[in-house]
Amino acid sequence: MSIHENLLGGPAPTHLPDDPGPREMFASGATPAEVAARYPTSSLAWARLADDAFEGGRVVESYAYARTGYHRGLDALRRAGWKGHGPVPFEHEPNRGFLRALHALARAAQAIGEDDEYERCTAFLRDSSPTAADTLG
Repeated sequence: MSIHENLLGGPAPTHLPDDPGPREMFASGATPAEVAARYPTSSLAWARLADDAFEGGRVVESYAYARTGYHRGLDALRRAGWKGHGPVPFEHEPNRGFLRALHALARAAQAIGEDDEYERCTAFLRDSSPTAADTLG
């Protein structure tokens, strides 16, 4: 069995490398826009921008931010060896930005009536991390 498989023969969980800079900026009181400007590859920053826009009733803006965070996360996952499927554990904190962006994308897609995208993102979130789906949903 390779290190890229779990005991059931499926892909091993993907654990993104830690990038503490965005979390440290948030802890010091920086806004999501400030964090995204300093760390434009941070899915967490884009997910937080999406959350703020959604809470402010700016659903299309939320969708755009979430899509950016989602794609930044896909790039990071691929660099970490992810092959397009398999676990992305919410329990591993560096994965949370991607999972939050994916959740935000599903939420915004549903709000604008993009039902296929909502269903796809919701299933992707649940397949990636049931914990994230339960926690965020």
